[in-house]
Amino acid sequence: MTPAALDPTDPEGAIKATVDRVSNWGRWGDDDVRGTMNYLDADVRRAAAGLVRTGESFSLSQRFDGDGPQKGWRRRTNPVHTMLDTGTDAVAGIQGFPHGIGGADDVIAMPLQCSTQWDGLGHIFDRGRAWNGRPADQVVTSLGDGVTGIETVAEVIAGRGVLLDVGRAVGEDGELPDGFAITEEHLRATIAAQGPSSEIRRGDIVLVRTGQLTRVRRGLAAGDGWGDYAGGAAPGLSFTTADWLHGSEIAAIATDTWGFEVRPNEFDVAFQPLHQVAIPHIGLFLGEMWDLDALAEACASDGRYDVWLTAAPLPITGAVGSPVNPIAVR
Repeated sequence: MTPAALDPTDPEGAIKATVDRVSNWGRWGDDDVRGTMNYLDADVRRAAAGLVRTGESFSLSQRFDGDGPQKGWRRRTNPVHTMLDTGTDAVAGIQGFPHGIGGADDVIAMPLQCSTQWDGLGHIFDRGRAWNGRPADQVVTSLGDGVTGIETVAEVIAGRGVLLDVGRAVGEDGELPDGFAITEEHLRATIAAQGPSSEIRRGDIVLVRTGQLTRVRRGLAAGDGWGDYAGGAAPGLSFTTADWLHGSEIAAIATDTWGFEVRPNEFDVAFQPLHQVAIPHIGLFLGEMWDLDALAEACASDGRYDVWLTAAPLPITGAVGSPVNPIAVR
């Protein structure tokens, strides 16, 4: 479903024209490292705190374990969890602690973007430039992201979350098919269908449910595995939503899919062109592989789609992304 206004033969031209319209370079000063998180200020956060009514909470994270969706693309693997000390060691008396005390310890090894996660501002470049126009080689080196590392926003990602359940609003049986390009019109139709609580405001964290994870879970239950969830065809944001993402002044946006934007991408030859605009030019934080199903059920039951949301990344110095366990409270 390629929007009529998009020429699928000219990704470079489309990217350049879009960047000319939506770039935020210099908007918060030449030294800025937080991009659109600047919209999520203390006033926005204080107003969002009043959204808690019932106290019902939802984790929006998938699990971090060896049964996850990764298949090795770009060396992304599922987490490897290893126990260092166990109850077996304690019972065998080999831990060497005094007066009968025992314990367990463990370690995990994983790519930082193997499950529910944030893309940081050092994750994607455009023609060798990173967020705010900096040369990419002066931002991310073998030592990590020394400028816009994910730790720079560790304390700010908490505020008003708004669920846009596009799967329910415009899809069939609550799901969008793989390859479905979500346009600005679809987003606006979803907001209209859901009502005033889904009005998008400056500084919001927008959650877009496509229903793909719901469909994948049915396959898992049937023994079919993850399929191509990690990197294959998927519903997602159309490239043409770049202007909406910029003009709405949201702080961040997350989806229940692996790659945020529609896959296959809408150009004949392209790879994640919306990332190429959104991260290095708009300065927008993208969340992927979020589990929005339980929250969506609760929102549909009472028609209230805005929540208090805290989604702090792990403050891993110099990281270009981070695992996250987002918590939505209604």
